[in-house]
Amino acid sequence: MAKTTSLRCRVLEGKDLPAKDVSGSSDPYCVVKVDNEVVARTATVWKSLNPFWGEEITLLLPRGFNNLTIYVLDEDTIGQDDVIGKVSLSHQQISAEPRGIDSWLSLAPVNPDQEVQGEIHLELRVPERGHPRVLRCHLIEARDLAPRDPSGTSDPFGRVSCCGHTLETAVMKKTRFPRWDEVLEFELPEGELGEAVLSVEVWDWDIVGKNDFLGRVEFFLDTLCPGPTRGWFQLLPFPSTTEDHRGQLGALRLTVRLLEDTVLPLHHYQPLIQLLTEPILCPAQSPEGTALAVLEEVTSGESRQDVATKLVKIFLGQGLAVPLLDYLTTRELARTTDPNTLFRSNSLASKCMEQFMKVVGLPYLHEVLKPVVNRIFEEKKYVELDPSKMELSWGRRISFKGSLSQAQVRESSLELLKGYLGDIVDAIVGSADQCPLPMRVAFKQLRRRVEERFPLAQHEEVRYFSISGFLFLRFFAPAVLTPKLFGLWEQHAEPCTGRTLLLLAKALQTIGNLGLQLGQGKEPWMAPLNAVLLPSVTRVRAFLDALVTVVDEVPVPLGHSQPSATIKEGPLHTCPEGRVALLPRFAFKKRHFRLSTQALAHAKVPQGQVLGSIPVEQIRAVEQVDKGTFQHPHVLQVLAQDSTGQLHTTYLQCKLCHQTVTPAPQPWCPPLPPPSSSSSPAPAVPWGVSLSLVSPQSAPELWQWLWALRRATSANRDMLPTCHPGAFRAGRWTCCLQPTRAVPGCSRTHGAVALGEWSEPGDPAVAAQSLYGHLR
Repeated sequence: MAKTTSLRCRVLEGKDLPAKDVSGSSDPYCVVKVDNEVVARTATVWKSLNPFWGEEITLLLPRGFNNLTIYVLDEDTIGQDDVIGKVSLSHQQISAEPRGIDSWLSLAPVNPDQEVQGEIHLELRVPERGHPRVLRCHLIEARDLAPRDPSGTSDPFGRVSCCGHTLETAVMKKTRFPRWDEVLEFELPEGELGEAVLSVEVWDWDIVGKNDFLGRVEFFLDTLCPGPTRGWFQLLPFPSTTEDHRGQLGALRLTVRLLEDTVLPLHHYQPLIQLLTEPILCPAQSPEGTALAVLEEVTSGESRQDVATKLVKIFLGQGLAVPLLDYLTTRELARTTDPNTLFRSNSLASKCMEQFMKVVGLPYLHEVLKPVVNRIFEEKKYVELDPSKMELSWGRRISFKGSLSQAQVRESSLELLKGYLGDIVDAIVGSADQCPLPMRVAFKQLRRRVEERFPLAQHEEVRYFSISGFLFLRFFAPAVLTPKLFGLWEQHAEPCTGRTLLLLAKALQTIGNLGLQLGQGKEPWMAPLNAVLLPSVTRVRAFLDALVTVVDEVPVPLGHSQPSATIKEGPLHTCPEGRVALLPRFAFKKRHFRLSTQALAHAKVPQGQVLGSIPVEQIRAVEQVDKGTFQHPHVLQVLAQDSTGQLHTTYLQCKLCHQTVTPAPQPWCPPLPPPSSSSSPAPAVPWGVSLSLVSPQSAPELWQWLWALRRATSANRDMLPTCHPGAFRAGRWTCCLQPTRAVPGCSRTHGAVALGEWSEPGDPAVAAQSLYGHLR
């Protein structure tokens, strides 16, 4: 039995943000953190004080959480990004709203004394009646403290205050994981303690200047039970004493909903799975009143999307995904009288087919579209057909002779679009043999059911449109429009590239509609593309005929799961734990890594022979390595457990790469409040108090790999609760300075994962519990 916690956070929009650029505007984006762990970053909205993001993030939190914080920052091309403000919500605030929070929340300033992290391990002994009035506070250790020094560490010491007396521990040099093991004693006054408080603070000692605050925890003595109280306690900031800035920094509109559930072992859900599969395995049974029919009736909107995702993953595991789609589409066809409205709504049949294509067809989608999408991102050409949106100054990027006329921009854009669209259509119509067999069988069954329902010659187009409506309108076109969501590109599209993708997606939608609405749209400026669209429709019909020409209709084998899709690949420098003692120059070797849903493999070159691999199911932790552990920064570690139970650590270093990626956030170092005016220079900021969410390009690449590996391992069992964020070198761990290699990890591992709706491996027990919740 396990408790699962998931958090659905939708970052919708901001308003009245302060201007941080000299142009009088800002380039805002948001960073989402759960308990000081960065879990997601939104796109940047350029030149806007009222940005709209509309991004939804589903977070899987294996161990629960205490706080959710969304920071709003202004992206700068040169120098550090400016912090605009933040919104913080505690677990108690979110759980108090069962239906979720949906409101505008004012941004609060970011105060360095409030940006703390880490935990402290304490044992408190309160004297019992009749014993000497001595309170003993045992400071054992602390972990994951904020780095405040240039070395990426701190020099922490403890300061304990009680009843007007203050005592301090020794200073532990150059570590974020101090172990004091000191007992501080306080003599308590006679009589009632009243509101007496024991305050435990952690500070970073500095030889020059004032010490830096690292966090605190308080205990009211009258609430402590006699005898020992021992445990790990989260460090908290000082109570806020800043003035009310409501409205001065703008506001953020969020929707946040907490879902907590208890998941039983899988065998407890077998009766439910049998109920769900019964109408598939026993088709003679009346379809009314079945579990599938009830699910279709009680769900709508967002809940139907969730139900479809869970159903597809469960039925894939049972080898019955294709029969499920046949059952649902047959039911919808029976209810449809007008073929022009077929599968137009977001019915359970439509949603399940959509999720099925995304789960099963992701490698196929990458093979077909990725070469063209990559070229569009790399070329960054200006494309525009709408006269009202043309920016003639962009002509200088097309021609060095100066700005072009509107006709010249339109002609250049038309040629580019024809080239891109032609390559996309060529790739699609030539891919029938590459399409996964389950998809082809599902489409063949769909066409047969449509022909049975609408047999008249006047409805001949329906047999094509029933397939193209799914394949083009719900698969190819959305992937071209939002390639990041489908894993075709790692970054959000810039406005120029995004416009090109939007125009191509519109063209693919027209092709998916088989050209039936050509000339009837509200965008007459798209008409010049008709010369390409009409021949493409004819080729697509032939492609659909070839797609459903399947001889082998063997059902998907039992236990079929998501194919081995590439999640991320690129160059990394690797070092096994056995070579840590060597100089980094010789210890790390450059290799090309490929992470799939099955394994993390590496070779010397992108298409070379695999030299080694780590099965995803054997990975037990993926963590960032502390700065200063190696001579080069941006190192992560992968801990895997072999068949004998032995743990092995592989260190991966991210260096600058040629591919441009969206800057991703680094671990938080609390900033000073931003200057009140964008024209005034920023004050000098001491090390460890500055914020750098955008750094050299290898840092974003590090976070891309961390998130990708954590997503791939999100369903793994037996993940490690702790690990060492340093390396064992010269007879001790560089992080906690312990001299024993086998000592338990000094840092908690990070388990928060931002999941996609369909691109992540799924736990069938979790999916079944979710469906049970919808049926209750």
